[in-house]
Amino acid sequence: MMVGKNESTATEIKSTTRSFSLSLKSTQWLSDNKQLLGILGVLIVLSIVFSVLTDSFLTTGNMLNLLQQLASNLIVVVVMTLVITTSGIDLSVGSTLSLASALTAVLLSSGFGSLPALIIVLAIGAIAGLLNGYVISYLMIPPFIVTLAAMIFIKGIALLITGGYSIGISGHSWLIELGRGRVFNIPISAMIAVLFIIIGWIILTQTRFGNYVIGIGSNEESVRRSGVNVKKIKLLTYMLSGMAAAFAGVIIAARLGSGSSNVGTGFELDVIAAVVLGGTSLFGGIGTILGSVIGVFLIGVINNGLTLMNVSPYIIQIIQGAVLLLAVVVNTHFFGRYSKRKR
Repeated sequence: MMVGKNESTATEIKSTTRSFSLSLKSTQWLSDNKQLLGILGVLIVLSIVFSVLTDSFLTTGNMLNLLQQLASNLIVVVVMTLVITTSGIDLSVGSTLSLASALTAVLLSSGFGSLPALIIVLAIGAIAGLLNGYVISYLMIPPFIVTLAAMIFIKGIALLITGGYSIGISGHSWLIELGRGRVFNIPISAMIAVLFIIIGWIILTQTRFGNYVIGIGSNEESVRRSGVNVKKIKLLTYMLSGMAAAFAGVIIAARLGSGSSNVGTGFELDVIAAVVLGGTSLFGGIGTILGSVIGVFLIGVINNGLTLMNVSPYIIQIIQGAVLLLAVVVNTHFFGRYSKRKR
């Protein structure tokens, strides 16, 4: 009888310990992800508000169109999360997107096939990213200055190529399907964006490269002393950023049916705002792909909902600026204190 009672007591203790452990883990998870949960709550509330105020917001057509419009942002935001997690920044993604859009139209209208045109545009995006990464990593110039200069330089090339005008794309190219095509009524561009999100999440959370990216943002000197080629990791990160922006430019050109040097205006601000809103620290060392994705949808829903309500585009721009400012303030306030505690 005593043995039975002892076994019963031991089982109860194990059960209690397990429940207590799960409770601690849940509490810790909620604490670590409170900004992510907060922005998700704001997204849900805004979606409900716009659904009540407009008849066309929560419709299948509008949701699919929103996915199609946000696909390019989702693609770039994944890699921007990696860049900012290293405590860097890439202001040139909007200009790279514009250049890629213009080049896609120029190449296709000049007789190039879809595949060669895509390869050339991606290669140019990779070169732009490599140049940024080299100057930042090996010449030790601050990312803000380097990518700001690159933004102006690349934008100038895009304007030179197009002369400030839009260049039409032939509808016979299969490249058009990347921006306009649908499978079971779901935009192909949205499917590609989901693939990017999954791959980005795996890279950041499940690979050694992702650990290095987080480590560089947390304590670059420690990562360097452990034998990691920090410069190479940064170089690859900016190269991926350039390629992602170029691919997003191809998708936008395909969706619009034309290439233009003006399509990327303000694009980098939307992407950076989404990353910061999602909970990635501007100080580096903390990055969340899921948060960045929610940030993209939050900004997209605000723009879409206000447009459906016939709000002036000037007011929408004011609201966008306010959202960006709020994101920076919250990010700096929360993660700034975290970084000080960590140091």
